[in-house]
Amino acid sequence: MSAETLAAALARVGSPVDLLRNVATRAHTFPVTPEFTNWRSEQRAWAESCALLDQSHHMTDLFLSGPDALRLLRDLAVNSFEGFGPGKAKQYVAVSPDGYLIGDAILFHLDEGSFDLVGHPMVLDWVQFHLERGDYDVTAERDDNSAVRASGPPVLYRYELQGPTALALVEQASDGPVPTTKFFNMAELTIAGHRVRALRHGMAGQPGFELFGPWADGQDVLDALVTAGADHGLVRAGAKAYSTANLESAWVPAPLPAIFGDDPLLQAYREWLPLSAIGSLGGSHAPADITDYYLTPYDVGYARTVKFDHDFVGRAALEAMAGQQRRTKVTLVWNSDDVTAAVGSMYREGPGAKFMDLPKIRYALHQEDAVLVGGEQVGISLDCGYVANERLMLSLATIDTAHAEPGTEVTVVWGEQPNTAKPQVEEHRQVEIRATVAPAPFVQFARDAYRTR
Repeated sequence: MSAETLAAALARVGSPVDLLRNVATRAHTFPVTPEFTNWRSEQRAWAESCALLDQSHHMTDLFLSGPDALRLLRDLAVNSFEGFGPGKAKQYVAVSPDGYLIGDAILFHLDEGSFDLVGHPMVLDWVQFHLERGDYDVTAERDDNSAVRASGPPVLYRYELQGPTALALVEQASDGPVPTTKFFNMAELTIAGHRVRALRHGMAGQPGFELFGPWADGQDVLDALVTAGADHGLVRAGAKAYSTANLESAWVPAPLPAIFGDDPLLQAYREWLPLSAIGSLGGSHAPADITDYYLTPYDVGYARTVKFDHDFVGRAALEAMAGQQRRTKVTLVWNSDDVTAAVGSMYREGPGAKFMDLPKIRYALHQEDAVLVGGEQVGISLDCGYVANERLMLSLATIDTAHAEPGTEVTVVWGEQPNTAKPQVEEHRQVEIRATVAPAPFVQFARDAYRTR
């Protein structure tokens, strides 16, 4: 892993766009079993019975404790912390001084003064940077994901149970009834004689639980879940199926962090941040100005998360954006004939369309493809893949509000021109794929019901 800082790499290359679109970063993979059966059946399980997804290895944990832990987190988040006590969790969202997204993660309030921030490293790096340079009485312990951890197992096991039978399964595996738990609240269970924390959660547009505890207890808990699951249609889901769950629930997993401005805080951050922490930028959306890739919390559906009841980095800029939302998060349903033609081009004389590696066809960590209406760009497609439950290729996108009405016909430009030097990019040609705007979340159950169950 390179020790070069992002600032040094930018000084060497000159343009952040050239750096990120051509960075020699390996493909992003989940360091867990790709498939236990096949990813189509595993996707179907969270719609029809219950899928068990092992989240122990692919996310990073930043454990924070101490008298100033809550103050540190509040100083960097757009979220309100009113009523946020132990046993609760929230989608934690941070922005740059200019009000653009740094990223998001899940924040667990474990005990008084004790928190676990979990997710992609973008927000965790941002919080750790401020902790190290600020005046906070906070102790931090970082547990990187299993792809980059220096040695040893994770600190915690983390199992996601999703689907209509998830509650019945957990009740059978527990040594007692499952308490009624509101969405994004936690309960404590006993499974296989071990204390287990259970977050009421949903990653695939279905009801479910995220169960976690000390790594040493993980195999016992897993065995108990699998045993109980035999009566409830449990299917273990691997990395391929898991990577598509967000397409149904409409979570955008990896917006490009807005860290390339001239603000002294961002300059200091780039000098602190290793180049290896930055993922590749790909797609047909290819302006020369890095700020044209930035997104706001409003662009990706976090309007209700933003609360101006406290001071935080980026508050003034974000307040100026409030009420001026230009884009709306939507699902795009790709035209099946056009997708079939793109895939079929690899069987004819080339170059063909950019390869679509099912089920997740995103080939850069930060995927941004142009969305057109009448030849003019009206938005960005951000994450894309195939959902067997719908037999459709879908993408999550943010598009101009004037074109966000369900049923609107748009075009997604697939592939890069010219081809970039990322290892994931082969010689190919751009193709246009018709698409139809649909709501986000796409699944009716997710839109109407799962948060209330």
